[in-house]
Amino acid sequence: MAKGYSVFSLLRHALKPDTPWGLAWEKPTPKSSYDVIIIGGGGHGLATAYYLAKNHGITNVAVLEKGYIGSGNVGRNTTIIRSNYMLGTNTPFFEFSLKLWEGLSHDLNYNCMVSHRGQVVVAVSPGQLDSMARRGNIMRLHGIDAELLDRGEVQKLLPYLDYSKDARFPVWGAIHQPRAGTARHDAVAWGYARAASQLGVHIIEDCEVTGIHMEQGRAVGVETTRGRINAGKVGIAVAGHTSQVAAMAGLKLPVESHILQAFVTEAVKPMVHHVVSWGAELFYLSQSDKGGMVFGGHIDGFNTFTQRGQLFKIQDVMQCAVSLMPFMSRMRLLRHWGGIQDMTPDGSPFICRTPVRDLYLNGGWCYQGFKATPASGWTFAHTIAHDSEHELNRDYSLDRFEKGGELDEHGTGNWTYKQ
Repeated sequence: MAKGYSVFSLLRHALKPDTPWGLAWEKPTPKSSYDVIIIGGGGHGLATAYYLAKNHGITNVAVLEKGYIGSGNVGRNTTIIRSNYMLGTNTPFFEFSLKLWEGLSHDLNYNCMVSHRGQVVVAVSPGQLDSMARRGNIMRLHGIDAELLDRGEVQKLLPYLDYSKDARFPVWGAIHQPRAGTARHDAVAWGYARAASQLGVHIIEDCEVTGIHMEQGRAVGVETTRGRINAGKVGIAVAGHTSQVAAMAGLKLPVESHILQAFVTEAVKPMVHHVVSWGAELFYLSQSDKGGMVFGGHIDGFNTFTQRGQLFKIQDVMQCAVSLMPFMSRMRLLRHWGGIQDMTPDGSPFICRTPVRDLYLNGGWCYQGFKATPASGWTFAHTIAHDSEHELNRDYSLDRFEKGGELDEHGTGNWTYKQ
């Protein structure tokens, strides 16, 4: 015990939010001007600020968050990390992100609870298994781990699935990425916030952006609920509200916003040791360290900016859970929540410059926002610092649709195949 301190005084000190060894990011008063403003204090915005400071030496940066750190999608997702993509830039981009995940806790000096438990994607038809074999071959050609499993190997690895002759969707095999897994979502936000703050970045909460100031065709600052703040450059990283914030600068984006629900059950003893997905419908599940089953499915299917899901989608996801894992029928659902997804026509994101000078865009993440957090921040920071895209995000441009450069992995990032 530290000399001169009782246990109770140490606990009181540890629980203070302003202590350097507590939650540990500064809560400064906004300055009148910054070199860079990042709109959005989620995982992507915080990661961008951190890599601007760490990789490029740009520390006069403000991250503006309308709520509190962790209040948006970074705290409303199913925490899966993986790199099983097969088209164009997506393959090296998500593999780079997974490699950053592997060293993230050490890099941030903060335990992000990264768990490389592996992801198993179950095929329910011969055609799906063929598709998985093709994807696995592409992954392996890029040096990414992938294993094709037959039915017997799946049964040995995942004995709790429905292998009965009356199974609604028979198991034909699976593809397994051993390095995939999960991370603690709020710890990721806290870790990036603390690390960025320690490098001099201002993390400003309860500061909603209400307008983007323009002069002679360039972004020069933002209007906020805490007053005007000028900037040399402005980056947008606001997930489901991408279209709304971009409209403040006169941009109309090919983006729709939808709600994606997630669910968690009561805690039970450890039994699901992997991330499990399947191809009969979009469904994915893992077991948390506290014992609850964390799972999700498709978006609700209609445009909305609410975070409250609809019953029909709850029913769909529960049917998926019970069809794949019959034991789920006996479990109690504790809660569910929703995050707002900004969906693009091809299911791939934007990390790019915009037609407005000194205004940069990070959005359109669809289903893959959380797993992309480290690589997204890394490449977006490069784009802002150099006013030029990194080689890994060069194809994530706004004009790719008119140029025929679509990266159409919509849905297949979560392994739904239509036969």
